[in-house]
Amino acid sequence: MAKCDICGKGVQFGNNVSHSHRKTNRIWHANIKNVKCKVNGGAKKMHVCTRCLRSGKVERA
Repeated sequence: MAKCDICGKGVQFGNNVSHSHRKTNRIWHANIKNVKCKVNGGAKKMHVCTRCLRSGKVERA
């Protein structure tokens, strides 16, 4: 899965915990979008998480 090019956010690992408290592995994927951004006066496609998009760390092209 892709990582955010701005903050580095990627997958996180943890456990599914059932009612009987048995644990199995699981993964949470970051909400990452492929976005055209302004970089050094030009446009570049980047993988950016929605938190960085919402906070204004990236300017869309």
